[in-house]
Amino acid sequence: MPVIARFRSGLTAVHTATAPTNDLGVGTGASIDLGAFVDFSLADGTTVGAADRIFADTRTVNASTNDDVDLAGTLTDSFGATVTFVKVKGIWVRAAAANTQTFTVGAAPSNGWATMLAAAGVIMRPGAAFSVLTGAADNTAYGVTAGTGDLLRIANGAGASIAYDIVIVGTSA
Repeated sequence: MPVIARFRSGLTAVHTATAPTNDLGVGTGASIDLGAFVDFSLADGTTVGAADRIFADTRTVNASTNDDVDLAGTLTDSFGATVTFVKVKGIWVRAAAANTQTFTVGAAPSNGWATMLAAAGVIMRPGAAFSVLTGAADNTAYGVTAGTGDLLRIANGAGASIAYDIVIVGTSA
């Protein structure tokens, strides 16, 4: 099944002040328009500028438990096929706005996927989202090592269950 992926990430903001100066924005008078964007596409394949695997899901984690997302062999794609990543080229995580507490996205303490995220990870507040994109020209990406470096941990603290959306794009080689 061919994969075509387009990554878009960015921020647009307007800041009003006297005499604006900024490397990222264009100022006129008393305001400045800021824009920082990343936009690239991946074709089907396993080489530079390509991806051949996608995993996407909405998941729930009960209070005081973890969701260890195994990037090498236990995930299934939207068509029911097993997804085994060797390289991750992009990841996107969004916390449900209805969550009542934070959770952490990071590497599991044992067999953790630490080429992108350390165990300390990223703290996700209700409604928050984050993405990491390697760029279309980077074929090194973030490596996955089956059995020793393949567990992405979604750690939920005490209190209430949380929900999140996740999309991972990468290659099988």
